[in-house]
Amino acid sequence: MRAIILLNGEPYRGDIAAEGAYIYCCDGAYGWAKDRVRIDENLGDYDSLPIIPTPAPKEIYPSEKNETDGEIALYRAIAAGATSITIYGGGGAREDHFLGNLHLLYAAHKRGVRAEMITNYSRIFVGEGLVTISGEKGKTISVLPFGADVCVKTSGGLKYPLEELWLKYGSTRGISNIAEEDEAYLLAEGPVLIMIDREAV
Repeated sequence: MRAIILLNGEPYRGDIAAEGAYIYCCDGAYGWAKDRVRIDENLGDYDSLPIIPTPAPKEIYPSEKNETDGEIALYRAIAAGATSITIYGGGGAREDHFLGNLHLLYAAHKRGVRAEMITNYSRIFVGEGLVTISGEKGKTISVLPFGADVCVKTSGGLKYPLEELWLKYGSTRGISNIAEEDEAYLLAEGPVLIMIDREAV
């Protein structure tokens, strides 16, 4: 099962690959998404939307809660059997929410679910072990440790090779590499955050 989560960050301006996916729309994301993509399920606390959306949410959550609407959607998707999740609208505006949305990618990764966030400027995902990066030749790719120091054992297809390199948590080493091949890869002994620059949409 493939799931899409729409968030109330910076409205996503590009195309949304909705075919074959179950689409969760969180709270105020309905404002930018309702006329652009099919919505299967609305959810949230509706503290940032002045109307009740269509389809009507199964449950309206309290605004004072421990989880963001995005976290609720993520775990609902995983519980429903999603093996792949794409998040749109997770960047920009509230930077605290953007950082939290990166942690949603980590949470999905730790549960064996591949998740990525696509913003107007980047494609972002968490990888570990053999991480492949396909179809991004010429793009700027940043590799950052996520949660702790990470050793990158080897890499291929990158302008600046990563060979037996420790990426230290708290360092900027790993930012602004470049994919020189259509099929690039790295072997990481621990979770890394991969950020791929996209042409602004």
